[in-house]
Amino acid sequence: MFNSNFPILKRKINGRRLVYLDNASTTQKPQNVILAMTDFYEHHNANIHRGIHTLSQEATQMYEGARDKVQKFINAKYREEIIFTSGATEAINLVVWTWGHENIKRGDEILLTEMEHHSNLVPWQILARKKGAKLKFIPLNETWNLKLETLNKLITRRTKMVALTHISNVLGTINPVEKIIKAAHKKGAMVLIDGAQAGGHISVDVQKLGADFYVLSGHKMYGPTGVGVLYGRKEILENMPPYQSGGHMIRSVDWQNSTWNDLPWKLEAGTANIADVIGLGAAIDFINKVGLRAVKNHELRIMNYVLRELGKISGIEIYGPESGKDRIGVISFNAAGVPPHDLASILDQRGIAIRTGHHCAMPLHRKLGVESTARASFAIYNTKSDIDALIKGIKYAIQLFCS
Repeated sequence: MFNSNFPILKRKINGRRLVYLDNASTTQKPQNVILAMTDFYEHHNANIHRGIHTLSQEATQMYEGARDKVQKFINAKYREEIIFTSGATEAINLVVWTWGHENIKRGDEILLTEMEHHSNLVPWQILARKKGAKLKFIPLNETWNLKLETLNKLITRRTKMVALTHISNVLGTINPVEKIIKAAHKKGAMVLIDGAQAGGHISVDVQKLGADFYVLSGHKMYGPTGVGVLYGRKEILENMPPYQSGGHMIRSVDWQNSTWNDLPWKLEAGTANIADVIGLGAAIDFINKVGLRAVKNHELRIMNYVLRELGKISGIEIYGPESGKDRIGVISFNAAGVPPHDLASILDQRGIAIRTGHHCAMPLHRKLGVESTARASFAIYNTKSDIDALIKGIKYAIQLFCS
């Protein structure tokens, strides 16, 4: 239905039409995103905020216009709460090395979950070692959901930060973040939500959620690589020190001291990634045109079809909740007797792109009892015929290895 919006889907791989099922890693880009970035470079290229000439004014309006689109997209109260970063990873690191460095002390606790991506685990590990803090983890239950009954014990008066993924990039599990945020706030803890797999798939309302911080990854929601978003409540961001220093984030500078710019620019040092931010704004335009409800319903239909067809194949083990209401279209699985990397290679020969490995979640894979999994993940342009090709390819791989 939407394939014509994505030029890359016209490609053939090994003589076969491209079946792209690696969307949890990065989505393909619609034509309007490509054109928006090309238009900027062809007609408006200039640095922002620093010139009164026409090109600079146009570039500034386009860049700041994208900030307004993000604000509306996630329902932030103030545009100053939207900080552009290089991606979700930098957004999390920004919080760790500003808020975390200032507020985490020896003996404090940081609560994560057993399903975190390395980007929301490793920075907190480093900070905890540096500060003498303790990392704790919300465990998984047998249905691949979080054991919420453990929250009252895990969140204590020493808990300063609860940081968790909104949606698992391995299990597809949609976590009840609003409930967890309320539990954390009752104990006085702050909350960061990693929304890398949520943006562009489900509706995100940061005011309703009550999150203190929320991060987005542009390239996973039909936007370009190299751009992400940190949302933070204004009163928190205002009290955070700069993440990086140099140009653009200053108000005044003399030989011995400097003062900082207002939000959001205090946290956006240096020349901005202007074209990619404009591309992110165009991606939000695309999502809004399609409608998040339509996106979610389409992906749900595709996911349920995949789960049903995979369930018919002997030796397939699927990791993640069985119920569609508890997950999105990210399906990690293994086929008995077929190493995941060999499966991916066989599928690639048939023009089918999936992801294999630990998906930047090694501790979770150890808990699953496997070193790696195959992962198929879906977007608005995937069709039933894509899934038929995937299922046929998996059956062919099993026949090769197990006959």
